[in-house]
Amino acid sequence: MSLILNLPQADGGLIPYALQGKPPVAAPGGRHAFNRIAYSAAHVVSDPRAAIDPWLQTAVDWDATITYRQHLWSLGLGVAEAMDTAQRGMGLDWPTSLELIRRTQEAARHVPGALVACGCGTDHLAADEARSLPDVLDAYQMQMEAIEALGGRLIIMASRALTRLAKGPQDYQQVYDRILTQAREPVILHWLGDMFDPALSGYWGSRDLDQAMDTALAVIDAHADKVDGIKISLLDKDKEIAMRRRLPAGVRMYTGDDFNYAELIAGDGQGQAPEHQHSDALLGIFDAIAPAASAALAELTKGNTDRFHAILSPTVPLSRHIFQAPTRFYKTGVVFMAWLNGHQSHFTMVGGQQSTRSLVHLAELFRLADQADLLQSPDLAAHRMRTLLALHGID
Repeated sequence: MSLILNLPQADGGLIPYALQGKPPVAAPGGRHAFNRIAYSAAHVVSDPRAAIDPWLQTAVDWDATITYRQHLWSLGLGVAEAMDTAQRGMGLDWPTSLELIRRTQEAARHVPGALVACGCGTDHLAADEARSLPDVLDAYQMQMEAIEALGGRLIIMASRALTRLAKGPQDYQQVYDRILTQAREPVILHWLGDMFDPALSGYWGSRDLDQAMDTALAVIDAHADKVDGIKISLLDKDKEIAMRRRLPAGVRMYTGDDFNYAELIAGDGQGQAPEHQHSDALLGIFDAIAPAASAALAELTKGNTDRFHAILSPTVPLSRHIFQAPTRFYKTGVVFMAWLNGHQSHFTMVGGQQSTRSLVHLAELFRLADQADLLQSPDLAAHRMRTLLALHGID
């Protein structure tokens, strides 16, 4: 089969592209441990055969979804479950999220050392239906209890309802004080920037990121024994580093920066506590580049920093493309990569979200994945890309 495809360009024209077809970096085999904690936020595989209204109802292919989590665990990566990468709030509702958490927790019990943390939010409460802060607290507490009953570790997700109701930093402090006081074990906090979700603009009580950071740090300082770490997704490496250096001892920074993750994970060697000299990882892009992420982390663990960067640096242009504005549509690129690499048999998504990116965007994603040696089987990827092109009238 020819590995030359005519790919559409932004000007409407077509240009031949010949795949490099280079073998991808091999992930380390067998059980292994890294010197960074690394979670991949994982996507869900939709069920395209379900007789539903895709924009209004959710159907998940549970077998394929759990199989992908087993793939991530086999690479030494943890699974951040039912997060925004799983289309939480963009097609995945709370009942389906809880079922996803249940199934993942069950699967993890059969995988030695499998790491799982689960998204806990208020998304079953529509933001415009919340009338008071107690409503938000009740929503958080309901999900906390449901996840903890399954043995799940919590990632406290940002709340659209809290954003709408909070009058200032003190309201965030009040809500998080109650949440952290009641959590059974240390949690991961999640600060999701408005580029990922416009409804979260002004989180922590201010649109000024420095002021918002002060509030978040005050919450963490007051409950350091209940906070394992904080994931920030602001796509601003300087803000992340500044906050990392101010965290209490023992509290980790989990990078959610899908633009600058390589240098943030490698670290700068500065910071009073060892865990503040680098960022750990909780990244959506790790879903799309899992074998390369695993291989790079293995090299970093061995002290081979140059090799770590040599593996991860070529993935950064792909990630910046997948997460380009409107950033909230990045999930489409993640699922597209899973389809190209044979982890699912179709390119459809819950909520019909496969339509959020253009054919031109996907063609460039395909090219960048090839350039970064991320196509596990170039023949399969080319066949599937050619199928998508034909569907759009390109031979």
